Amino acid sequence: MKIKALAVLFSVGLLATQPAYADEGAFLSSLKGTWAGKGTVITRIGTPPINVSCTLNSNAGSSSLNMSGTCRGLLVVRRAIAADLSEKGGRYSGAYTGPSGRPSALSGTRKGNAINLTVRWNRDINGDRVAAMTIEKVGANGLRLRTTDKDGRTGKTVVTSDIQLVR
Repeated sequence: MKIKALAVLFSVGLLATQPAYADEGAFLSSLKGTWAGKGTVITRIGTPPINVSCTLNSNAGSSSLNMSGTCRGLLVVRRAIAADLSEKGGRYSGAYTGPSGRPSALSGTRKGNAINLTVRWNRDINGDRVAAMTIEKVGANGLRLRTTDKDGRTGKTVVTSDIQLVR
């Protein structure tokens, strides 16, 4: 009897430590929709933030997320943005195309309601080629896109974009 009990406990322990990949499809599906909102963007660390208004369309499959939209700032500036992600085994990878029009690599994982990504720029941005991006679901109808980068002069982490959207 003790052996059966130990076997059951061991099996339950193994199952408890396995990642819940099945939840990824439901999470990604919850990000589908048309989003609109506002936020701020810093084009270069040390410059003042620019207020932006953004619209974004998001489509999701069981293991993919595709987002595309535009952000407008300073009344006349309009820039396209896009992110294409795929998930496999709890890891996300893909590409981000920002205002420059040049694609950059994304990789990371999800924790709770946020996909935390490392951005590998295709050229130096703020003195290096690495930043962090978070795509976070906020409540039932909110989405937050946030990018941070390290200030090469001070070593401090700086929020370079923070956009809050609703559908």
